[in-house]
Amino acid sequence: MGTLICHTCQSTIAHFEDEKVTFLYSKCECKACTKADEESK
Repeated sequence: MGTLICHTCQSTIAHFEDEKVTFLYSKCECKACTKADEESK
């Protein structure tokens, strides 16, 4: 079982079934992440 983690705020987004990957980093759509994304542009 793997965990999908937001690389900006480190919150858990979802869990997935995969034997080879434990953690996968992505980006969630929370206010803090959306604001950080807009500021980095």
